[in-house]
Amino acid sequence: MKNTAIEEKTNIGEDVMNQVEEIIQEIKCPKDFVCYKSGFTKICKARDIGLDNFVACLVRDPLSCKFSIHFGELFFCQCALRIYICKKMRK
Repeated sequence: MKNTAIEEKTNIGEDVMNQVEEIIQEIKCPKDFVCYKSGFTKICKARDIGLDNFVACLVRDPLSCKFSIHFGELFFCQCALRIYICKKMRK
């Protein structure tokens, strides 16, 4: 799924794009990787809260996403790509 146009458009280095593409190969996305295909402009809201394997899910209807998990008062995102984007790309 190599896309150098996305790399150029987003000023993201080749090593980061390679990692993103590796993650994409490992998961099935019900949204057809719209975050990646849009150059990371169409992306669900999330926030890094310091957990290694989760980020806080901030979308309006988190139960509609298969990657969302409810725990206590929060919803967490389990999508490996979204977690990587949030933690490494700060988006």
